[in-house]
Amino acid sequence: MKRFAQTLLIAIALFPGAQALAEATPIEVRKTNGCGCCLSWMNHLEENGFAPTGRDMFGDLLVRFKLDNGVPQRMVSCHTAVVDGYVIEGHVPTSDIRRLLEERPDAVGLAVPGMPYGSPGMGPEEDREAYDVFLIHKDGSTDIYSSYPEGQAK
Repeated sequence: MKRFAQTLLIAIALFPGAQALAEATPIEVRKTNGCGCCLSWMNHLEENGFAPTGRDMFGDLLVRFKLDNGVPQRMVSCHTAVVDGYVIEGHVPTSDIRRLLEERPDAVGLAVPGMPYGSPGMGPEEDREAYDVFLIHKDGSTDIYSSYPEGQAK
């Protein structure tokens, strides 16, 4: 174990990118108990440098949490996450979450309304339906933040 720790310290010192991998970004996910797509999205987060923790909430409380945190009803999906002061609603790809955390807009956060097939946690990306990621402004308005075209089966 000591040798492993020494090797890890050397890797972090020699490769600056290794430090970022060693320090996963914490993100809290509010979800319903037993939701398979929520757990799959949390796996997507973990595989891409985040440290998700799940918190189960009953339906009405979860809906209230979404609305109280600025998610417009038309943007609702199955789970809601909070990361560094931003709300992430639904199956948002980690690349968009990273971009949000780098750009730091004055906004509520991001949303993928509904549950589009092929979005992270919702099936294979190469077979996905087209979907948009929306930036939620503090006044409740939204703009398209990024778009994902329909995927082609290989």
